[in-house]
Amino acid sequence: MSRNKLYILLAVACLVGYSWLFFNYRSGTETNPDGSGVCIFKEVTHIPCPSCGSTRSAISLLHGNMTDALYWNPIGFLLGIILVVVPLWLLFDVVFQKDSFFRFYKKSEATLEQKKVAVPLIILVLANWIWNIFKAL
Repeated sequence: MSRNKLYILLAVACLVGYSWLFFNYRSGTETNPDGSGVCIFKEVTHIPCPSCGSTRSAISLLHGNMTDALYWNPIGFLLGIILVVVPLWLLFDVVFQKDSFFRFYKKSEATLEQKKVAVPLIILVLANWIWNIFKAL
């Protein structure tokens, strides 16, 4: 993928993410105890997916409630970091005509392809999924 395509894709993804959080923040999703949402996996299987609860987690972070954010889904912390750092980094690269994020992306991609990194990350995602099932999100 080229630098420009990646930057456009990430900018659009962040914009969609902000819109999704704004919509859910305004509709009170973080206070919705039944966890109803738009997860197709959960609707079909009645089992929460590994990312179920991440919207509520991110909204809890917006409220400054770290404990609830961790309970809903630790992935929400990662999403929060991405939604803050990536747009600023992309803006920096575009304004100063750099490609530092693109180089970081390429190095990260190569690192994630290594078994010694990929396997522990897969185990973490599976553990998170089991935890989501256990919590009955």
